[in-house]
Amino acid sequence: MRSRSTLLTIAAFVIALILSMVIAGGSATVIEKRTKSEVRLAMETQDHSWVQVQTDGLQVILNGTAPTEAERFRAVSLADKYVDSSRVVDNTDVENTEALSPPPFSMQMLRNENGISLIGLVPASVDRKAIVDDLKKVVGDEPVTDLLETADYAVPAGWDMAMKYGLSTLETLPRSKVSVQAGKVSVQAITDSPVEKGRVETSLARRRPADLKLSFDISAPRPVITPFTLRFLIDADGPHFDACSADTEKARDQILKAARAAGAKGTLSCTIGMGVPSTQWATAASMAIKSLGELGAGTVTFSDADIVLDASSTVSQKTFDDVVGELESNLPAVFSLKATLEPSAKAKADEAQFTAIRDGKGSVTLKGRVLDARQREAVENYARAQFGHDQVHGATRVDATLPAGWPVRTLAGLEALTMLHDGTLSVTAKKIALKGTTGDAQASDKIARLLTGQLGEDVQMDLQVKYDKRLDASLALPNGKECVSRLNDSLAKAKINFDPGSAQVSADSLKSLDTLAKAMKNCTEFRMEVDGYTDNQGGSDMNLQLSQERAQAVLHGLLDRGVLTGNLVAKGYGEAQPIAPNDTEAGREKNRRIEFVLLDETPVDNGLDASAQGRDTAEPQWNGAITDDVGAPPSDDGAPAAQSSQPAADSTDPVPVETPDTNTPRPKSRPAALDKKG
Repeated sequence: MRSRSTLLTIAAFVIALILSMVIAGGSATVIEKRTKSEVRLAMETQDHSWVQVQTDGLQVILNGTAPTEAERFRAVSLADKYVDSSRVVDNTDVENTEALSPPPFSMQMLRNENGISLIGLVPASVDRKAIVDDLKKVVGDEPVTDLLETADYAVPAGWDMAMKYGLSTLETLPRSKVSVQAGKVSVQAITDSPVEKGRVETSLARRRPADLKLSFDISAPRPVITPFTLRFLIDADGPHFDACSADTEKARDQILKAARAAGAKGTLSCTIGMGVPSTQWATAASMAIKSLGELGAGTVTFSDADIVLDASSTVSQKTFDDVVGELESNLPAVFSLKATLEPSAKAKADEAQFTAIRDGKGSVTLKGRVLDARQREAVENYARAQFGHDQVHGATRVDATLPAGWPVRTLAGLEALTMLHDGTLSVTAKKIALKGTTGDAQASDKIARLLTGQLGEDVQMDLQVKYDKRLDASLALPNGKECVSRLNDSLAKAKINFDPGSAQVSADSLKSLDTLAKAMKNCTEFRMEVDGYTDNQGGSDMNLQLSQERAQAVLHGLLDRGVLTGNLVAKGYGEAQPIAPNDTEAGREKNRRIEFVLLDETPVDNGLDASAQGRDTAEPQWNGAITDDVGAPPSDDGAPAAQSSQPAADSTDPVPVETPDTNTPRPKSRPAALDKKG
């Protein structure tokens, strides 16, 4: 019995043990499944779908490839929230990442009266000490502050070129900000005057390397205009400005709108400056221009708050009275009006006159009447002081009956003539007339201010002043001889060769054509001949034809590269005029050539009419972007700026071709100065 009882007890314990194990195993399985489910749901919810969750008893095993190390860390940390970290088995890894790209290097250089500051991120290989030492030489005692940071990456392409250009630019601009990036430079600067603004813009464009992207914003203070002047005319050339001033862009637009309503055509502009006598300047100017438009002919001149309206003799007395009465009654109170009706042609024929003629080569001739011997001496001495002692020829006669103020009028007229390269001055008791050419786009404005300032606002003027950009020293445009020399130098350095026996430019000479096209910049306004020559191999007639075709091929090559060729003519001379013996291959190679010859020193487009004051003198507009044919924008104040070449010929003009004449050599009548050696 005892044995049986013992067996039953043991059996009960075994059954209890088995039952406990079954219950424990079931519980573990339930816990394992629940844990796996919770962790997997958390991973999905937190966008860690790349994680594969497995369980092994109480352990949670994480598998998968994380996109980044940060993602992997976040996934493991999330699992720790549901399971003790000791039970988490991390079998995850991270995707292979590419090498970090270099940061965007940039350097800003700020310069003012307090010195220079360098800010930005540059490659570690940049010699910052050398940069600072060079800039200290520029600013002298002023500090150079280096706030640059560096990163140890390779120097990007175009960085060295941009930094060199930026540093050289900063040296020339005492108030500026120069920003440098790889292959790109941006310049902001303040200059002292509109003329300086134009010079800086031209310099920036000309120094720009071909592969460098350049943008700039150069500003200049508005000029102080004294007296504040406006002069509007309706004459044989139609309605136009001789001078125009405005105090704001809004005032300028109002004045120009009135001018267009009066019939003015083309591009109009006003100098925006300081010194306006009244905030109602634009209102008064618009009213006066409108009145002159109703009269149909004459001039209206503003000198500060004084207005002089001169109506043409073609205007009837009734119309004159009606229009002037309307204007007088409605002008703002600060303005005063003096109106006159021009006398008849017979009355003008009896007027005394003084003239001065400047020929453009330095000589000035004085003719007409002077009040007495003392005035003659004063006029001639003044002219010699202005134009040169040996350049003045006096041929005046004394007339004691001349009206009061005659000496002042003649001297003021001579001072105005100094602003012209060539021209004619005519002084009468009623009017001062000035006609000529200048290299100053603002000469008409300046002359009008000079005459009204010295002779009063009621002075009658007839200004026909033309602006010739080739006389503008700020643009430094080449003349005809310089263009021919530049083109032939380009051919000497990069000769244009042709396939043997043909007019096809050889493949290795295409770059030479590109270089020649760039050398044509600012030269397309001159009439030139493209001459072709051959050696003496083959028949003379065949060589003459071949040289003509080769010259023509060069001309067409320029046209294909965007060069306006309306002023170029192709001419073949065959084996004529060799420059080396033809008995050697080296000599024959020299004789096979292209040359440029100047046909006329005077450009086809011989200037723009500055008297139009905006009709024709407006410079090409800029948006700051630079191209290979760089130009510069006009400032708001009307000052001349850097300007791209705008040849007069139209690109659609047919290319002129001269038929080769086997009996006609190069014309012998052409001046030696215009020959190819010139």
